[in-house]
Amino acid sequence: MRAYLIDELSSRDMAKVEDFLGQHAVPSALDGIYWGRVSEDLLSEQQYAHRGCRPHVFAIETGEDWIKLEFFLRSLADMRCPCAGYATRAQRDFIIRFAHGMIQDLDLHT
Repeated sequence: MRAYLIDELSSRDMAKVEDFLGQHAVPSALDGIYWGRVSEDLLSEQQYAHRGCRPHVFAIETGEDWIKLEFFLRSLADMRCPCAGYATRAQRDFIIRFAHGMIQDLDLHT
């Protein structure tokens, strides 16, 4: 899986991350997994055409001292739909900006 990893975070920073994700991402049924929504204006042609698959999201996983943001977009409505796939350049940039914004907003020490 292609992903962006932020590691070696303190337990204090991880608590801030969990709070942030609770407000800015969709929690999943699994502990430590969140869904980051991708802006509709960044969807590929196929993703945009699949209105029933919206929102398209990327996975954010948290561990003891790390955060991983996956560069794979999927639908929460249909995990097997062909509109799921690796992020385009614009979508990847969006995910990286999300990560960097979180680091800056929370003053994380990496």
